[in-house]
Amino acid sequence: MALIKLQFRPGINRETTAYANEGGWYDCDLVRFRYGKPESMGGWTPFSNSTFLGTTRSLMPWTALDGTTYLGMGTNLKYYAVKGTSFYDITPIRETATLGANPLQTQAAASGVLIVTDATHGCFVNDFVTISGATAVSGITAAQINTEHQIVSVLTSNTYTINTAGSAVAAAVSGGGSAVAVAYQINTGLDTSVYGTGWGAGPWSRGGWGSSATVTVSGAQLRIWSQDNFGEDLLMAVHDGGVYYWDTSAGVAARAVSLASLPGATLTPTVVKQVIVSERDRHVIVFGCDPEATPGVQDPLVIRFSDQESLTDWQTTANNTAGELRLGSGSEIIGAVQTKQQIIVFTDVSIHAMQYIGPPYTFGVQEVSSGISIMGPNAMVAIGDVVFWMGKGEFYVYSGSVAQIPCDVKEYVFNDINTNQTLKINAGHNGSFSEVWWFYPSSDSSENDSYVVYNYDQKIWYYGAMPRTAWVDRGTLGYPIAASPDNYLYYQENGLNDGSNNPPTALSPYIESSVVDIGEGDQFMFASRVIPDITFRNSTSQSASATFTIKARNFPGDDFISSDATSVTKTASVPVEQFTDQVFIRLRGRSMSIRVESNQTNTAWRLGDPRLDVRTDGRR
Repeated sequence: MALIKLQFRPGINRETTAYANEGGWYDCDLVRFRYGKPESMGGWTPFSNSTFLGTTRSLMPWTALDGTTYLGMGTNLKYYAVKGTSFYDITPIRETATLGANPLQTQAAASGVLIVTDATHGCFVNDFVTISGATAVSGITAAQINTEHQIVSVLTSNTYTINTAGSAVAAAVSGGGSAVAVAYQINTGLDTSVYGTGWGAGPWSRGGWGSSATVTVSGAQLRIWSQDNFGEDLLMAVHDGGVYYWDTSAGVAARAVSLASLPGATLTPTVVKQVIVSERDRHVIVFGCDPEATPGVQDPLVIRFSDQESLTDWQTTANNTAGELRLGSGSEIIGAVQTKQQIIVFTDVSIHAMQYIGPPYTFGVQEVSSGISIMGPNAMVAIGDVVFWMGKGEFYVYSGSVAQIPCDVKEYVFNDINTNQTLKINAGHNGSFSEVWWFYPSSDSSENDSYVVYNYDQKIWYYGAMPRTAWVDRGTLGYPIAASPDNYLYYQENGLNDGSNNPPTALSPYIESSVVDIGEGDQFMFASRVIPDITFRNSTSQSASATFTIKARNFPGDDFISSDATSVTKTASVPVEQFTDQVFIRLRGRSMSIRVESNQTNTAWRLGDPRLDVRTDGRR
């Protein structure tokens, strides 16, 4: 008998059939390649035992001057400053008011719902309001009223409802007194994308009955935040909304405030798509904003920048470096990302390089490519001076010029994306493994549940399933941090298990090869023995093992991954441990493939070059 060394090309290839991809890998989950060999990925553990409100779309860590590490986190409902493992709500206040006499009314007996009357509330369902100064109403105590509430429904432009923890004695009882004060947080956003305009295009009850949906209103679209540091302080912006500032020295009890509310603010932008602080020259830059000449009227192609080292001076004069630019191609700015040397700005059809050039123009913009696309404002990531992004049907890289990245899983990925939710796609960098990750919603999901990885060092691709809505690489926090739809943050590449559960459960990494045959596949072969080449050296379990499955086929078959594929004639699955030298099987077929998988806690494995003992078994 002869031993066949099973050596496969690194990376997954789904652009051809499994039979045509002989000598390669065809399917995987939770597996990466190191030095060309597949290994199971690391696990994750909870960042905190606390949850947060809403779906997170952006994360940014930084360190204050006193050495305190923070994490800025924007969700569709809140903005948090994370200190230690605690989430502090610093969501800006939109408006404060003192209401008229007895503005609270019970809705029903034995119910905690109160109807609040405010002629100028401007609220949406799920907005937050903090009430103070109210007295008890029909058995609902003052303590149950004077706290933060999430708005349950908007009845009219003058009234909305909240749900207290109390229980009213009777319905339609008014009260609260004459000193009821309210503080409204900025309108919340959606956790899903809504396309189109007109009646019925938006989510039910976001506005008045029968009102149209306007995609440029921040509360009526998918909520995406951008943020950057201004020194040790934080700037954050709602996509198609306002710009806000949080003073770190004021402490986590202080909320962020509107940029326009700062002392000396002059012509600050009021509606933007993104905010960035230029690292080289310390200008605050906003993209897709209202021009200086028409405050409040958004121009999706306008870029504005403040005076150098200033948060508040946005008026263009001969004595400062504030200014304004307008891009000449595309219909809107999708997003921007900062590299070491420049800022790369994406429109829906082109990309531009923005650089500091000094007085009198301050910044210059040059188009570097047209006829490109990008999935959404978070679908790009910068690594040094190189930018990677996911377009609509292609992956791209910019490193002085734009190029498409050859992708061996392109058709597999783009055929499996929910095209109605592409604005949720989020790119991240895992620098320890030279990986760019894209998290995306699969075709049967409305939230990010899948990922595709480009290893730019080995120039290979792999993919799998993992629900993540935002990602930031390791840095001040020690591990990559990711946000999940389950309202937890996780340390990635920490441990070997799925920390989404309590207690943690096993990961289920696997990888499956394309087929191997003898000659041109015109002869049968008989396999009698497998000599595994696998190590469990990073496992913390004393009984770590994996399962080797050999699949034999009489004919190639296109659907060889499926369990009901008719071309699979027989399989043999054998457990393999650290000191397993060989395992015996009995399989016969024209071609064979190998699958390696595990489903044990505290288990990590790395595959080498296993051998298969086969002999020719005739043509029939």
